[in-house]
Amino acid sequence: MKLLIGFALLLIAPGLYAEAIDGFWQHEEEPVWIEISAGGGQVVRNDNRPEAVGFEMLRDLRPIEGDDSQWSGEVYAARLGEYKDATLTLEGDDLLRFKVKVGFMSRTVLWRRVASMPAE
Repeated sequence: MKLLIGFALLLIAPGLYAEAIDGFWQHEEEPVWIEISAGGGQVVRNDNRPEAVGFEMLRDLRPIEGDDSQWSGEVYAARLGEYKDATLTLEGDDLLRFKVKVGFMSRTVLWRRVASMPAE
């Protein structure tokens, strides 16, 4: 019985951690909003580039084992035109830090949680 319960917890634990970052997030400096859910994230609003709505900018998102505040995945790097490995760190309930490393360089982008999408 203990083995069955342990196995069930292993199956549902990644889903529980993912819920911590599920929701709507707004870029700190740009008028861009994304929705994160089910291991990925897509653009739900971009006031500068409306054609980007629906674009999958975050994929293969999974919790980092042993740390319930960090996830790894791939983020689309627009300047490079490709997906790059990234680490996402939840700092408090409403601040999410995306860190992308390319060679010796790294870039960090901050996103703030929003309760809902603002009216246009």
